[in-house]
Amino acid sequence: MIGNLNHVAIAVPDLGAATAKYRDLLGAKVSEPKDEPDHGVRVVFVELPNTKIELLEPLDENSPINGFLAKNPDGGIHHLCFEVDDITAASKKLSAESVRILGGGEPKIGAHGKPVLFLHPKDFCATLIELEQA
Repeated sequence: MIGNLNHVAIAVPDLGAATAKYRDLLGAKVSEPKDEPDHGVRVVFVELPNTKIELLEPLDENSPINGFLAKNPDGGIHHLCFEVDDITAASKKLSAESVRILGGGEPKIGAHGKPVLFLHPKDFCATLIELEQA
């Protein structure tokens, strides 16, 4: 069902500082920051030849990643995102297998403008999984 690794997301307390490290120290191409109010985050994407790294910081005090950063004040890997050919079919299959889909099970539009779902980390080796329509 899953296809390519779309990105690895890293939650950071300071998006500007994290962006500078990837751009200035590692020489990576980094996108402009973009607010994602539906997800409560501000993001940049570090472009790599075979995938991306998504750096994300809380957009405000209601951001769902505030809890993660409270436990990991320096930041850390937040989730893995995999592409799927049909997000609706993937949702139905996973639900039938009792996988918990966060946010009520309905896809939301993600940072790439495509439908996404998040799967409960307790169902995947303590790792938050994002599925994105390819």
